[in-house]
Amino acid sequence: MRLFLFFSSIILALSLSSPSMAQIAHPMFDKTKGTISLAGEGKVNAQPDIAYITSGVIAIAKTAQEALSQNSSSMAQLVDVLKSAGIEDRDIQSSNFNISPQYAYNNNSANNQPPKIANYRVSNNVTIIVRDIDNLGNIIDQAVSVGANSINSVSFGVDDPSDLLNEARKLAMASAIAKAQLYAKAANVSLGKIKVISESSGFMPPPFPMEMSRVAMAQDSASTPMQSGELTFRTSVSVSWELEQ
Repeated sequence: MRLFLFFSSIILALSLSSPSMAQIAHPMFDKTKGTISLAGEGKVNAQPDIAYITSGVIAIAKTAQEALSQNSSSMAQLVDVLKSAGIEDRDIQSSNFNISPQYAYNNNSANNQPPKIANYRVSNNVTIIVRDIDNLGNIIDQAVSVGANSINSVSFGVDDPSDLLNEARKLAMASAIAKAQLYAKAANVSLGKIKVISESSGFMPPPFPMEMSRVAMAQDSASTPMQSGELTFRTSVSVSWELEQ
């Protein structure tokens, strides 16, 4: 009986020392692979091929009807001159129409009379898309000549930025890959398969408006000077890889 127990103990000890059986009973490593996540950014510069103008007419008169009549007459002339300059109907959109009273206040503190309506103010704006930006200065000049006394902003854009954004995406992905390869080499590991790709942004930056004062100051020249400059299109991408030993 004692001999049987002795051999049984030896067999049990050998079985636990066996690499294959020991691994089954007590795993010696974590099979979960590590990951690396990095971000890359790509940007592309391009010259604008389209411009946006926010312009309109402000009229002030003693009555609302009179102010509206004056405003409507000037706006009709403005739209006519825009069409004559080659602006299509689809590129002229009304916005921010407003009629409001203007009050006169009694400065005599002893008199508690409420303020009285002195005039009425009518404003009407249009947003104009100019597809021939070389003609932009001339269009502004013509608009002002027929009564457009409110030019709120001039901005620039690209009509179809799809190809530019796609190029920025390629550059962003290449940047992320280059960073990942650098880190993997420094850590003495290899990049495995990609687990996640996410785009955190892809956009054209908001247009930069030109102040009305700058436009007004240029009216004495033969044609209002306009500099379109460049626009930058940016895209950021985040990528995660598995790591291999």
